[in-house]
Order: sequence, then C-alpha cells, then structure tokens
Amino acid sequence: MSLVTPREPGTSSRIDGTQSNQPIVAQQAVFAARSSELELVAASDCNRRHGVNEDSYSPLDRPSPVYVVADGVGGGAMASWTSRALVQRVHAALDQRRIDAAAIRAALLDADHELGRGIARASAGSGAATVALCAGIGPSLADWLIAWVGDCRVYRARPTISEPAELLTRDDTYGQLGEQPPPGGSPDDPARMIGNGAVVAPNVESVKLHDGEMLVLCSDGLHKHVDAHEISRALRTQTPLSRACERLLELVRSRGGTDDATLLVVHRKPVRHRRFAWMAIR
Repeated sequence: MSLVTPREPGTSSRIDGTQSNQPIVAQQAVFAARSSELELVAASDCNRRHGVNEDSYSPLDRPSPVYVVADGVGGGAMASWTSRALVQRVHAALDQRRIDAAAIRAALLDADHELGRGIARASAGSGAATVALCAGIGPSLADWLIAWVGDCRVYRARPTISEPAELLTRDDTYGQLGEQPPPGGSPDDPARMIGNGAVVAPNVESVKLHDGEMLVLCSDGLHKHVDAHEISRALRTQTPLSRACERLLELVRSRGGTDDATLLVVHRKPVRHRRFAWMAIR
C-alpha cells in the first residue's frame, strides 16, 4: 500500500523523506523432502517513509512447506501488527494438518475475523492486510496450492527459459473486479483484504512446480516497480538466489519506491538422496 500508516503503540516513526541506507540482506533456508528439496530465500525492505516495516513473511526454517507474504494496509490502523498477526494465524491454522483448498480458505476467513477483533481492541480505526501464500501438498513438492487476497502476487519463474515470469494471481482491485472504488479511492486500490470483513471467498488455485522452477511471492511494493521480465531476468543469472533477490529490492529503491517491498522465493530443486527434514543455512 502506498499511504503512511499512523504511528502504532510502541513504535517510532521516521517520516523525513530520506532514503534508507540500511543494506538489504536476504534470508535463506533449505526444505528437504523425499525426492526434491526447496531452496528458500526471502528479503524485505522497509521504505524510508515508514518507521516500521508493514510487510511480513513466514520464517523459512519451518517444518512444513507453507509460505506467506502479508502487506499491512497503509493508512489503516495497526498495519505492521496486522501483517505479522496474519502470517502467524495462517501458520497456526495450517501447520501440522492436512492442507487443501477448503482449509486454506477457512484459515484466511478465520484470520479476517480474528484480526478485525484484535484491531478493534487496540484502535478505533479500521485496518487490514493483503496476502499471498503457497503450500506444497505432495511428497514430491511438485503440487502446490496458491492463495491470495488483495494485491500481493504469486509468479512462477522458469530460470532456464528466456521469458517473463508467469503471473499466477489476479489482483483483487476495484478495477480488476469491475467495482466502483469509494470516494477518494482509486481503481488500483485493493477491494478485498483480511481484517476488515472485505473478503467472502479467498482465491485458491492449484499449480505445478517442475524441477528448477520457482514460485515468487511478493507485496505490491515490489511488483509496482519491477515487472515480470525483470523478475525473470534477475532469477536467471548465475549469481546466488539470495543476491538476485537483494538486487530486485535494490532496483525498487533506485526507482523511488514509496512502499515497503517484500519477496519470498521457493525454488524446487531435485535431490538424489531421500531426505525428510529442513535445515537452515543462514
């Protein structure tokens, strides 16, 4: 989201128009299964206008292949808390259980209700978050469910093919849904969100992920400034995946991005030996 969120309890604010000089450092991990393994990389950049990052994403050293990116809606109450709580509630609902489309929809609708209650207890204002997630549903890590609400996105990238990353989601914006935005709103604003009761049926789709392919989850702070060609080109380089993700966020910075930007990449890699547990790299 592009608006500045009001200061939240216990946080500081830096709205001075200066560019952050903090280096962007990606996190990495590996999730290993029977016949495949996932290389996982995530990175996030807090925009210069925000005192706290309003995006959140899943810890990578997880016991199950479920990964989430959430974007607290700027201009709403408790944006940072809402994105963090959304990630936590999704994992609480989906971890250690059989995952299917119904379970994902139920987890997101439950989060919508619970986050709304949490915001109401702390603030008189309304707040919400948008979200994208992916969940591996088979032992080979080739079958995935993706889900989204709002304008966080999921792409599929094929690093061996010179073509743009494939957009797998369709933004829940007023323009895309053919709905009239509220007074003062824009057709590009999200019409569906988690935390304010603005979602009835979260989007869930099935996708295949072949050896070498990647799922790229990102907030709108990234995809508004970096297109599908640039995502694919960055991930096709011979540089480490972590450095490729850092460069994408650096590109957002260089183009004057005015929002927090986050991406999480799931890279399916074949393995020769059977493995059953994740191991963190860094």
